[in-house]
Amino acid sequence: MSLDRLNHLHQLFRQRIAKADENVSPFAGEPTLGLELLESMLLTRHLDRLAHELRQEGHGHYTICSTGHEYNVTLGRLTRPSDPALLHYRSAAVQIERARQVPAVDAVFGIAQSLVASTADPMSGGRHKVFGHPDLGVVPSTSTIASHLPRAVGLAFAIERRPRLGLAGDAADAIAIASFGDASVNHSTAQGAFNAVSWVLQQNLTLPLLLLCEDNGLGISVRSPDGWLECRLSTLPNIRYFFAAGEDLSATHSTMAEAVAYVRSSRRAAVVHLKTQRLLGHAGSDVDTTYRTPRELETLIAADALPRAGLSLVAANAASPAQILALDDAARARVDAQADLARNAPRLTSREQVIAPLAREIDEAAIIAKAKPFASTRGEAALTLAQGINAALGELMTLRKEALIFGEDVAKKGGVYGLTKGLLTRFGPARVFNTLLDEQTILGLALGTAQLGLLPVPEIQYLAYLHNAEDQLRGEAATFSFFSDGKLDNPMLLRIAGLAYQKGFGGHFHNDNSLTVLRDIPGIIVFCPARADDALELYRTAFALAEHARRVVVSVEPIALYHTRDLFTEGDGLWAAAPTADVATPLQPRLYEADAPDLTIATYGNGLYLSLRAARRLFQETGARARVLDLRYLVPLPEEAVLHHARETGNLLVVDECRRSGNVSEAIAAAVLERASGVRFGRVTSADCFIPLGDAANLVLVGEGEILDKARELLLLTRASRRPQR
Repeated sequence: MSLDRLNHLHQLFRQRIAKADENVSPFAGEPTLGLELLESMLLTRHLDRLAHELRQEGHGHYTICSTGHEYNVTLGRLTRPSDPALLHYRSAAVQIERARQVPAVDAVFGIAQSLVASTADPMSGGRHKVFGHPDLGVVPSTSTIASHLPRAVGLAFAIERRPRLGLAGDAADAIAIASFGDASVNHSTAQGAFNAVSWVLQQNLTLPLLLLCEDNGLGISVRSPDGWLECRLSTLPNIRYFFAAGEDLSATHSTMAEAVAYVRSSRRAAVVHLKTQRLLGHAGSDVDTTYRTPRELETLIAADALPRAGLSLVAANAASPAQILALDDAARARVDAQADLARNAPRLTSREQVIAPLAREIDEAAIIAKAKPFASTRGEAALTLAQGINAALGELMTLRKEALIFGEDVAKKGGVYGLTKGLLTRFGPARVFNTLLDEQTILGLALGTAQLGLLPVPEIQYLAYLHNAEDQLRGEAATFSFFSDGKLDNPMLLRIAGLAYQKGFGGHFHNDNSLTVLRDIPGIIVFCPARADDALELYRTAFALAEHARRVVVSVEPIALYHTRDLFTEGDGLWAAAPTADVATPLQPRLYEADAPDLTIATYGNGLYLSLRAARRLFQETGARARVLDLRYLVPLPEEAVLHHARETGNLLVVDECRRSGNVSEAIAAAVLERASGVRFGRVTSADCFIPLGDAANLVLVGEGEILDKARELLLLTRASRRPQR
């Protein structure tokens, strides 16, 4: 049905141009400008036709068309490849028009290849239909709910911050751009981004961000209330509002030019509210006749803005009807020339091809070599975990001027637990600064700054608070290299204070003990430091993984161990550790009691503290000796090392301080079953429960006694299996 309607729209376009008897306002700009804008709009319309033809033939896939939104072409004309753009999914005209500035780029070819998920698609390499091209400054985004807007805020921030750090930029007057639909305005991600922009500008800071709301009045089938978008967008504090009715091409171009010039010169933000039309269904197989009446559709088709654009050029004597029709013929022929190329385009054919951007090998030797220069704290007194992390951050900031530390409370206060204390004084407010209380914004700043070559180290104050913004990590940060075929990345080190054992403080919001949300994100690296020397080694390695392996790295820091110094008895100081110049081998665990023959205990975080204590008691009470393996890396798990030590002792106990379901112990159990079935396996975990207040927390968390009991049980099974059978 959509293809029939597209063909009908095309016939009406040609009929109206041929007659040229309508009273329309003449195009007010240069004739060449008008003709080029119209050409890009026609190419957009024919690419939509091709998309439906390919889909009907079984070559194409679910697609969202730009038909009715073509006046956004003016954004492509008025901005530059040096202006990073995150585009709405109806923005083919923007990309085609911007490509005029880069003659080597054939935007029509790229979009046609994306329609069939071809590996020749210059952006995603066949992984998704996205607008984007690395040479055009168009950044791939698959967002349908405005989740790209926090990144856009980060891009605008980074454009302004780079010069303050003495780092060169592409253009001194560059701006960031983000477009989105009217329904997306209602999403919390959009509201958070708008609020963040207003919050920054309220402090008389600069943030050159142009927001474009393409308002076709519908969110799939749900209508935007009359006047809602104007009411909402025109009242955003500190964001200048522009309105374009989308009925006259030259008027739309003029409004867009004014908005772009305002953002470029003032270094502040603006939103353009552009009225558009959705002349087809929402996407794919959406049948809009189920929620639009025939009369409504007839009225909508009659108001198609594309013929009006052509007629305005005729009215201005910029072109004759015959020349407009010839331009349409040429656009059709150019798109049709891509049809056979698309039908026969190469596709992804193996699992390895698909996951390649996420599975890039890590050169361990190179990472260790790159991380070694961070060593600068050897010889200091034994440190707590918190002090070790602080020292590691100080090393990074000293040697990498592009590094930024930000989050709620991290500046003057030094964070809730003092981990960033003193860094503001040492490195200044351009590099260590507080953000507003919004995790989406914190991660969006990281995404944008990382994309423009900075090295962000954002902090999420508690693990439970990540859930407010986890899509920024899952759907934006982790997918960025995937949907750009590895051409683009946003390396960062995200610090999250988490896990439990805070002696009842805070309840479940401050004692979130589930890592499932992080273990379910492809491509990221997650580690958990437990002691100061681990923190220094792991952070040095993490910085190198972010900077040189271009990875998104997450550190989950066990809050309860931040200021711990003693291990077995009060005052023994055995948990604090002296800093070294070592660098951790990427993705490898740390072993305690390497020659212990009886039992392997694999654990992490608070579990390491508990397991070392339990192992000591086990030896004192039974004489059995356990080697304790601190996993350190939780994504990916160092499974081979775990299995190696498990095979050597014949017994493996996993101490998993997180919930029983969906966490580390399940993954290790599966690895043992698949590759080490002769190993006797046991696990102790916390309960599938939230953490209550006070002493009741101990009722649902793993305890030292449980570890000891399970270790004895495994060793009894071992002895029983060795008894001679009668």
